[in-house]
Amino acid sequence: MVLLLKIRATRSCRGISLKTQELYALVFICRYLDLFYSYISLYNTVMKVTYLATAFSIVRYMRFDKVVRQTYDKEQDTFRYIFLIAPCALLALVLNHRFSPTEVLWTFSIYLEAVAILPQLVLMQRTQNIDNLTANYVALLGAYRGFYILNWIYRFATEKHYRQWIVWISGVAQTALYADFFYYYALCWKANQRLQLPA
Repeated sequence: MVLLLKIRATRSCRGISLKTQELYALVFICRYLDLFYSYISLYNTVMKVTYLATAFSIVRYMRFDKVVRQTYDKEQDTFRYIFLIAPCALLALVLNHRFSPTEVLWTFSIYLEAVAILPQLVLMQRTQNIDNLTANYVALLGAYRGFYILNWIYRFATEKHYRQWIVWISGVAQTALYADFFYYYALCWKANQRLQLPA
């Protein structure tokens, strides 16, 4: 939502990786297929639809909006995401809870989400043109995963037989990818400076 509001307000996607946004859209498609055959709660359904709608809105703006797409830095956003998709797909076929189409796609989404931020981090490192809203957006994504880890710890302590090794390992790997970013984010925030990542 923060990123979508930024794009709409500034009419710019400068500093945002379209590759990362497309990867997140793919993550949500694969993860929320159960919308078509399973109802958990109104809250759950609204959240899934919100994730899908915001992901596709961001991609639509960046690809098709006449003004916004001109601000997209295609020359710098060159991360080849086949190098993320292919290993995650292979891993999902090999390591999953149950070998069924929906379970493999769900597992693939877990693995892919763990690395989907990489094109964004690489773009930020290359361009060094990091505005506050973009830095805050990436920080919120990292914090979101950090809160998930706290949730897992709580559930492990309070729920008998709660074990989700695939989710846990992927989540810890994803959080580790943010560690360097958060270090520099905290330094710049403390010094009241614009975020810069080392080249």
